[in-house]
Amino acid sequence: MLSTDLSAVAPTMPADHYERLVHAVVDYAIYMLDPQGRVVSWNSGAQRIKGYGSDEVIGRHFSLFFTEQDCAQGRPAMLLNQALQQGVAQDEGWRVRKDGSRFWALTVLDIVRDDGGQVIGLAKVTRDITDRRESGLQLDAMRAQLFQAQKLEALGQLTGGLAHDFNNLLTIILGSARLARASTDHARIDTLLGHIVDAGQRGAQLTHVLLSFARHRQLNVAPIAPAELIASTCSLISHALPDRIELRTEIEDDLPQLEVDVGQLQMVLLNLLFNARDAIVEGGHIALRVRRAVLPAQSNALQGEFLRFDVEDDGSGIPVEVLPRIFEPFFTTKAFGKGTGLGLSQVYGFAQQSNGAVDVASIPGEGTVMSLYLPLTATLPSQAS
Repeated sequence: MLSTDLSAVAPTMPADHYERLVHAVVDYAIYMLDPQGRVVSWNSGAQRIKGYGSDEVIGRHFSLFFTEQDCAQGRPAMLLNQALQQGVAQDEGWRVRKDGSRFWALTVLDIVRDDGGQVIGLAKVTRDITDRRESGLQLDAMRAQLFQAQKLEALGQLTGGLAHDFNNLLTIILGSARLARASTDHARIDTLLGHIVDAGQRGAQLTHVLLSFARHRQLNVAPIAPAELIASTCSLISHALPDRIELRTEIEDDLPQLEVDVGQLQMVLLNLLFNARDAIVEGGHIALRVRRAVLPAQSNALQGEFLRFDVEDDGSGIPVEVLPRIFEPFFTTKAFGKGTGLGLSQVYGFAQQSNGAVDVASIPGEGTVMSLYLPLTATLPSQAS
């Protein structure tokens, strides 16, 4: 955070030394404005960042450094008025150098008063954070790529089960259609047509769930009833679970709606369910539970009310020496071609991005519980049953 408060050093420093200190700062543009917004001082950091010498800017209005669009929208005047009325104004956005190039700036305007309390000007501090902004954008792009890669891997795992189910639906549709064509009994024809309609509707519902999951979209936070989310997720995962594994769901009554990106949360739950499935060598069960949880301040540095999603399996468990590394990108204990090692890192990244957390408890030979905590922001009760 930027600050123009140098009062801690000013009282112990002669005025000329204080002025030299400000002028020597090169990483920040530090200068003064009069109450009308005209530049009255200029340090070396301002010259380095903005490209103007002091003789080129002193006496000119600070709107000189804003883009044409910002000037047309009255942004300089708005910031000036805010600082004069509230004592401080902060802003982040594009600024323009002398050569016309742009940089992303973090700025603070603080009013300066004389000994009588009258406003005599404003202290202006500007920092060039273009590199930090670009790094943030690159990180967002990498997260999007990771999410999409995991989605494609999940779709690949779902394909076999989906193809089998669609084949069954087509068998019902084609078989009923052929029997209806060969029959002259109107009641039987009506029954067969009912079978066709039912199979078609089940196929349409399955397609809708699949497309909703697969569709690429930007971060889209929306309210969702936990029961509705779990039903949709179970509809997908059921096509990728072998008959030897039983999936159980437990959803606490009267849960509030959750404000979250539904597609990303569904991807997270599928990753956890896939891991649980792969940990069960022979037969077993997976439990998917959702309930409220109140965390004390010392728990994962989180405090407050959360929704807790537990994915529990009675599989092989996680070895103690592996446990500290499970959320590392590309770390996997699976055979080559059986996993990318990105699933749990995507789970961890989503939890952090959502101001939540993910915990793991595992006993080798007995099973594992993965717990995802997401903060509750909505208070309306869920309407899904």
